[in-house]
Amino acid sequence: MTTPAQAAPAEAPQAPAAARTTPGLTPSQTVGPFFGYALPYASGPEVVPGWRADAITVRGRVLDGAGDPVPDALVEIWQADETGEVPARPGAIERAGHGFSGFGRCGTDPAGGFWFRTVKPGAPGAGAPYIAVLVFARGLLKPVATRLYFPEDAASHAAEPLLAELPEDRRATLVAEPAGDREYRFDVRLQGERETVFLAF
Repeated sequence: MTTPAQAAPAEAPQAPAAARTTPGLTPSQTVGPFFGYALPYASGPEVVPGWRADAITVRGRVLDGAGDPVPDALVEIWQADETGEVPARPGAIERAGHGFSGFGRCGTDPAGGFWFRTVKPGAPGAGAPYIAVLVFARGLLKPVATRLYFPEDAASHAAEPLLAELPEDRRATLVAEPAGDREYRFDVRLQGERETVFLAF
């Protein structure tokens, strides 16, 4: 006689044969999953400290094809320094004000807004000064790249090969608007009317 504690365990149900095949690779996904907690960081938009007399502020929004804000985009900028030299030394995310990395990163807010404090780059040779802009957003398999030019440099825009190839209305999507003392406005429109000109890379 056996007690309940001594009874043989019930046999576990078997999975169908089709489900017992050797596992393969994890299925590919077009986007994600991503863990974004390490992407934005404190002072990421502050390429230079606010006490610099030559500091400028760039503000803008990332908008979708319907003109609605994209609240979860990530915007990066890369640029030369005020002399037109591209920084060759690594920067630091602490933003202690020592040196200039030429790099900034800002996540968009619920209104699609972003901002950067930096310096106006010097002209690269005979061309017009610009800031390279990279946008990561949902629905994009890879980031889109564009440039920000400055409105006060209109005379040198004609000598800039990229701008010279564009019709005037398309060229305007790459030129920031003045927005106050040492401030500029630059919106990025991902699709639709007045879509920003994006560069192949």
